[in-house]
Amino acid sequence: MKTLPPFWEINSAEAFEQVTWINFHHQFENNPVYRAYCTLLNIAPEDCKVISDIPFLPVELFKSHSISTSEAPITHRFRSSGTSSDQVSTHEVRNIDAYEQSFTQTFEQFYGAPSDWTILALLPSYLERDDSSLVYMTQKLMELSGHPENGFYLDRLTDLRFKLLELAQEKKKTLLLGVSFALLDLAALGPIELPQTVIMETGGMKGRRKEIIRSELHRELQQAFGVSTIHSEYGMTELFSQAYASSQGRFHCPPWMRVLGRSTEDPLQIETTNKQVGLNIIDLANYQSCPFIATQDLGRIYPDGSFEVLGRFDTADVRGCNLMVF
Repeated sequence: MKTLPPFWEINSAEAFEQVTWINFHHQFENNPVYRAYCTLLNIAPEDCKVISDIPFLPVELFKSHSISTSEAPITHRFRSSGTSSDQVSTHEVRNIDAYEQSFTQTFEQFYGAPSDWTILALLPSYLERDDSSLVYMTQKLMELSGHPENGFYLDRLTDLRFKLLELAQEKKKTLLLGVSFALLDLAALGPIELPQTVIMETGGMKGRRKEIIRSELHRELQQAFGVSTIHSEYGMTELFSQAYASSQGRFHCPPWMRVLGRSTEDPLQIETTNKQVGLNIIDLANYQSCPFIATQDLGRIYPDGSFEVLGRFDTADVRGCNLMVF
């Protein structure tokens, strides 16, 4: 068994493929849930000739199984958001350094050093919990930023509005990361001009508002905050890596992350055409849980590897659920 190379050293497509194959064999040999899933599909490593042949574990299994290649002690448990009646996903973390390495290096790749930014966060549906990976990431980025005006705003929308205006007047480079419904609540207080501020949405409506398409959301936020573009963050409890979009909701990945498309009718059929597909994600930072995840997101993938998120599968649309009962 080869030693797993550091994911953060991947800097080419060739290196990505090499590390992906090493991770696949590592998963098959050391992750009981992943191996059982491959066995149900009657797929062994020798059957896989190209990366798209690799089985992608349905993300729903994080709700019912412990997904891990390691018996090391669990140091953190990140859980997805949901109502009290929902069964939520749990990501058991045994190496928090890998998560920190991934989100820090990815942020630096797309936005530069955190110390260049004043970071404000409007994450009410996440901040009300103590097991959110998004809050953990944001808190650590604030620590790396070191700016005294960094802060989380739970429901203090008026205070946040005044702080944004103050930072804009001082021409400070500012990032506001907010869950979509909360940004709309802030926008409802009235339009303001924030030309020095990056407004970044994430997380959707969480049942607090009617779902709208991303272009409509961005249009409303652009008008409210006086900015030419709205940024987006794409991440999941079940992953260690994030993708960022600086405009038009078109996401780009760090070098150790890749998104592939699968048929919306057959979860095992890879789609390469430019149409709506289910999103499969390879996240090589996720080596201690599972780097190969079949999400419930629908999207479009472009030839340069960037992607859009267009919506989610309805429960009734998910095919092949019988393969997930073990």
